[in-house]
Amino acid sequence: METIAVKVDDKVVSVPKLSPDHTGKLVPTTMIQACFAAGTMVPHYCYHPKLAVAGNCRMCLVEFGTPAMGPDRKPILNPDGSAVVRKAPRPAIACATPVSPGMEIYSNTPSVQQMREGVLESLLINHPLDCPICDQAGECKLQEYSVDYGQSASRFVEAKVHKPKRIDLGPRIVLDAERCILCSRCIRFTRDVAGDDALGIVNRGSYNAISTFPGKPFDNNYTLNTVDICPVGALTSKDFRFQMRVWFLKETKSICTSCATGCNITVGSRENTVHRYEPRDNDAVNGSWMCDAGRLNYKWINRPDRLRSVRAGSEDVSWTVALKEIAEKLKVAAPGSVAIIASARQSNEELYLLRKLADHVQAITDVVRREGEADALLVNADKNPNTTGARLTGMCFTEVGINLAKIADGIDRGTIKTLMVFGENMVKGAVSIGELSATEITTEAVEKHGLGPDLLAKLDNFIVSDILPNDTTRLAHYLLPGCAHVEKRGTFTNAKGRVQKFTKAIEPPGDARPEWEFLHELVQEVVGRDGIRTLEGLFNRMASEVPAFRGLTWAGLGHTGMTVET
Repeated sequence: METIAVKVDDKVVSVPKLSPDHTGKLVPTTMIQACFAAGTMVPHYCYHPKLAVAGNCRMCLVEFGTPAMGPDRKPILNPDGSAVVRKAPRPAIACATPVSPGMEIYSNTPSVQQMREGVLESLLINHPLDCPICDQAGECKLQEYSVDYGQSASRFVEAKVHKPKRIDLGPRIVLDAERCILCSRCIRFTRDVAGDDALGIVNRGSYNAISTFPGKPFDNNYTLNTVDICPVGALTSKDFRFQMRVWFLKETKSICTSCATGCNITVGSRENTVHRYEPRDNDAVNGSWMCDAGRLNYKWINRPDRLRSVRAGSEDVSWTVALKEIAEKLKVAAPGSVAIIASARQSNEELYLLRKLADHVQAITDVVRREGEADALLVNADKNPNTTGARLTGMCFTEVGINLAKIADGIDRGTIKTLMVFGENMVKGAVSIGELSATEITTEAVEKHGLGPDLLAKLDNFIVSDILPNDTTRLAHYLLPGCAHVEKRGTFTNAKGRVQKFTKAIEPPGDARPEWEFLHELVQEVVGRDGIRTLEGLFNRMASEVPAFRGLTWAGLGHTGMTVET
């Protein structure tokens, strides 16, 4: 792509002549993009790289100069042959002004500093002085820019305009109109990205305020993204509002498990409790956004009834005892007498280990399909995060759930004596209470091919691993407590074949362990030692044996993943 040379504060940088806008269309590169390319921070409120340019906050004002042209319309040159650059008489907003060849941008002159002070003074005229109790404190751009670019004292002595507070915009959003600086990010997001033109500005002058249409609540599946992009504390999440100071949170890179899109997220946790999910930028997957359902799908992680103990029969036992007994039973199992029902909510590594175990004992395998509604933005109809990984590792066929009826029939006829179920409630008629889903789901496959208690009673060995108690865990001969994805490490493969890491944010409760850890121990007991001691080693071994993953390495995935052929 054609590039042009621009000087930013005496630093020459080459930038593309055209850059993609929020829709992906190529448009002229702007001053603010050139400044970012040069490593120069230009303060801004209304500008967002994933939204249409509004140019209304004026915080990004800079001075600039362009090559001087003579009467012959040719550049005027200095004695050394360089072009004479003449400073423009007026500043420009960097977010909306295109760059041109030879342009010089001055982002920190005394005049620019005065302009920033003036803009901040105007924004703070009616802004309440409530930083100590504001939910945005610690993440507030008005607070940060006031320190970095503002005046040390206010000259305003008149009474402030008091706008409405605690406005209930919808089921998940509260608006404090006094804090709003009218950057219009929320309006542009709902109109252009979410496709729900639900917000606008009402009233005039200093009484301007964000509002919904009369009688219509702000309620779509992407409303909480407006909280992320709000640069101040105007829009707040009812779920997170006043729950935790953000500077106390530990931030961990992870993946949303609510559907097969695999949105990149940041998990905010403290003292072994998850407090929020936020979207993490990845243009190959979710951009800067995530749906509300996925964002709020974390409450089950800290449920008090989490499975915490290893059980054999009716007694609690150690992991060593349980795994040794299970291994002994699998070693003497007749070929074809074992079935394994895995979950497409398990990691690639766990599904790979189950496949190795299944190959050794010649077990029939499958995973359970979960389906729901999709939308045109991010939500996928496949509500499992790793159906693609299940296919690539061989735990299921092209049609997910095709073997469930065969497994039920095998148990009924007495040919299948041992059943292992991982992460699924397989008892027919049971309702799966949103373990990794924001809503209650009754899986169609389980309703059609589920296993009744009388059928399960025919098994010699019923081995179950799960996170929360359900009808299946209560009937298990061996119960192995597993972990939520935020309590372990691993990878998922999303619907488009992108292999992505998730990392550990909190510790699991009680004796619960990451499934890949105890599955690896079980595989070593049954199949034989493989010399692997770490998850990184396990992933690299899997990548060398699974054709679709060949060429991948744990280190090479980075934090945004890599796409494979599916």
